[in-house]
Amino acid sequence: MPHAAKALLLLCALCPAFAQKPEQPAKTRRTDLNLLGQTDVDAGESRRNENIQFNLVDNNALKELNVRLGTTATIIDEFRPSRSYFGSEFGNAPTPVLHLPAAGRSPMHGNGYFSHLNSVFSARSFFQAGDVKPARENDYGLQLGAPLWRGSHLFLGGSQQKLRGSVNGNVLVPRSDERTPLATDPAVRSIIERYLAAYPTELPNRTDVNERALNTNAPQVIDNDNAEARLDQQIATNDRLAIRYVFLSQTVDAFQLVKGQNPDTRTLAHTARATWSRRWSAATSTDFSAGFDRVHSLLVPEPNAVGPMISISGLQTLGPLATIPIDRVQNLFRYAGDAMSVRGNHTWTAGFGVLRRQLNGVETDVHRGFFSFTPDFGRDAITNFRMGIPTQHLRSIGDVHRGFRNWDLQFHAGDRWRATKNLTLTLGLRYNPVTTPVEVNRLNTIPYPCDCNNLAPQFGLAWRLPRWWGIVRSGYGLHFGEIFPVTFQQVRLSPPGNYKIVVPHPSLTDPLAPYYAGGDPNIVPTTYLLDDNLRTPYSHQYNFSWEPVLPGDWKLQLGYVGSRSHKLLIMWYENRARLVDGMEPTTGNINLRRQNPHFAEIRRVLNGSRGYFDAARVSLVLPRWRGLSIDAAYWFSKAIDLGSSYTNTAYDEDSRLSRSQTENLTHEDMKGPSPFDQPHAFLWRAAYEIPKASGWPRRVRGAMGGWTISAVTLLKKGTPFTVASGSDAPGFGNVDGNGGDRPNLLDPAVLGRTIGDPDTSRDLLPRSAFAYIRPEEQRGNLGRNTFRKGGIANVNAAISRTWPLRGDKQILFGAESINFFNTPQFAPPGFEMTSGNFGQITNTLNDGRTFRFLLRFGF
Repeated sequence: MPHAAKALLLLCALCPAFAQKPEQPAKTRRTDLNLLGQTDVDAGESRRNENIQFNLVDNNALKELNVRLGTTATIIDEFRPSRSYFGSEFGNAPTPVLHLPAAGRSPMHGNGYFSHLNSVFSARSFFQAGDVKPARENDYGLQLGAPLWRGSHLFLGGSQQKLRGSVNGNVLVPRSDERTPLATDPAVRSIIERYLAAYPTELPNRTDVNERALNTNAPQVIDNDNAEARLDQQIATNDRLAIRYVFLSQTVDAFQLVKGQNPDTRTLAHTARATWSRRWSAATSTDFSAGFDRVHSLLVPEPNAVGPMISISGLQTLGPLATIPIDRVQNLFRYAGDAMSVRGNHTWTAGFGVLRRQLNGVETDVHRGFFSFTPDFGRDAITNFRMGIPTQHLRSIGDVHRGFRNWDLQFHAGDRWRATKNLTLTLGLRYNPVTTPVEVNRLNTIPYPCDCNNLAPQFGLAWRLPRWWGIVRSGYGLHFGEIFPVTFQQVRLSPPGNYKIVVPHPSLTDPLAPYYAGGDPNIVPTTYLLDDNLRTPYSHQYNFSWEPVLPGDWKLQLGYVGSRSHKLLIMWYENRARLVDGMEPTTGNINLRRQNPHFAEIRRVLNGSRGYFDAARVSLVLPRWRGLSIDAAYWFSKAIDLGSSYTNTAYDEDSRLSRSQTENLTHEDMKGPSPFDQPHAFLWRAAYEIPKASGWPRRVRGAMGGWTISAVTLLKKGTPFTVASGSDAPGFGNVDGNGGDRPNLLDPAVLGRTIGDPDTSRDLLPRSAFAYIRPEEQRGNLGRNTFRKGGIANVNAAISRTWPLRGDKQILFGAESINFFNTPQFAPPGFEMTSGNFGQITNTLNDGRTFRFLLRFGF
């Protein structure tokens, strides 16, 4: 089966939500396993199951990995004031520097490579029915570096990745007796027939898992193109000029297990950098850089999509997401300067960074429309769907083309002071003022003022102890995050420029008729508000580590890292329907029971959450001993928040994941483990180079010796999930017009269970352990994230060898396997009580075993 892991990382690295950090530094290669430079191999993870939906545009790859795999507790040896380490304790890379590093002055050199993955060598995933369908990935590229004239060096590179073939996945589809409409009105019946036709004609084939589970395949085509050019020029003795340009392109003709499931995507990215470096003296140097980044993201529904987004409890949603289409362009103008001076035992640094952001384009909310069919009106959701009786309809009307502009600034200074022979202290201070964004056409006003008091001190020490006691390190830093562009751009979705109409119990054929007719107080719009006092999230991060001296080359580190994060972004759903004397709470009168009769929901973005993280970590490294290299780490950690974590954008899916059951008791209702909380994790890497033993016969020595065998093992506890009611309607929820209701717990013995085996999942998570709340109850007593998915036990492996040729030429051949033992990592079970698949595991988060082969020629 093909997999877009590399494409995922490419697109997410460019996504505007995190575009302040579009470049991630290369991962340190600790073993020879990572032949192709793919981070998933070296991190020990398995290939992501593409059928698990993930928003590629407004989230980053690390965030998706955090939720799927848990975090990597990371101890930073030294905080540098030139970089922000917000989220680094979870494995985030610190913000990159803008300056281009110095390139070597080597003679002409280069390499070309070709890698291939084919489904012939792939194993079936756990739920896959039938054979693996044909699929392939081809990745090839060429790089060349050469001097042009005196003091200059030119580098050119380009690559392409072509993914073709089938994606396998599980979807919930109607049974054979559910494939005809029950509506009597011809117009409604015609619409339901069209919606039913969006599901595959195949009937469920994994009824052993769920009576509606279908394992099927769909074609997908992904093209990635990359081109790069760099020129380095040494000017006289003390000056260096470097210029670099990178072009990235991705086109995705997405797979559709049901019609319209995923949008087709086109992404174009341009990155340009120029750096002037000068050495003023042996002790003082400076770097000045300018940069330009441009990312254009276009996501559109595929041609066979049914039109609106259709959500049916118990069946696969007919998509794509309501936020599609998106046509977004972001331009980033960057400027930075840094100076370093060594004076005696002090190394002084100072610098600045300036970012000008332009965000242009069309961002929809639900302009295509959205119908939800839930258990309501005394019937189950699928029956309501077949009858053409939706619970709710959402539709946005208005112009949502906008152009936002804002500045992000940072100034920093620091000192690395060698106080004594054995003690080194580091001191630093960053200042991060964040200006208020503006809309260039004055169609919207951002209400929060300049966040201009963001001072971030940093401190660290390294103390070499006597004899075998080794080195003690400790550090503290205050680090600021950002208010993401996708967060503040939501103001475009509010009146008067845009109206998001909420229609309870609508007509399927003409849901907006009451709105256009006017005078119906039950038809009102939703509005999005940014808090007047919105500020940049920040985190106090601190760590301690001890590295005793061990015999030989063994290296041991015992450490602790913790953080307290404040003012994390979250969306509060306000103006919910309330209980009104003399009015029975029903789906049809939700808007009539709101405190502010002029609006449906009031969605407010504010700094409403906090995060807590503590982790102990043990690392053991053997760099090389008789051809053997070992790197192992274990960490024990706990992550808690009040509804949203450090990565939350308070936008779209992020906002729904962090919504409380009631607007009045948000913190009390939402406090719990973070979505990536993971108490135990173990990562082991090893590589062994087979020696060319002198006692072997010549041919055996030539064939067997020189190969490097590598392996990575990842063992982790599962991340948490929440059990939900699945419906807000009477008999299931509090009928306040907002989902996210949770049931009452009847059997406390089930709390904290790990639900990770399809054969036992329903027994471990029985429906009888819970009870629906009544409409007069504000919320269920079940907590958030009180259960866990199955854990991770994954092994990746590789083998490679390099053959030297004449001169400095060489050929490398390698083969790597991800998920070598084809071990499934199960997705959470159905967690909505109203759904027929409650408690059943119907999908995996990873793909089956794959093999990739690489041939590289270098000179």
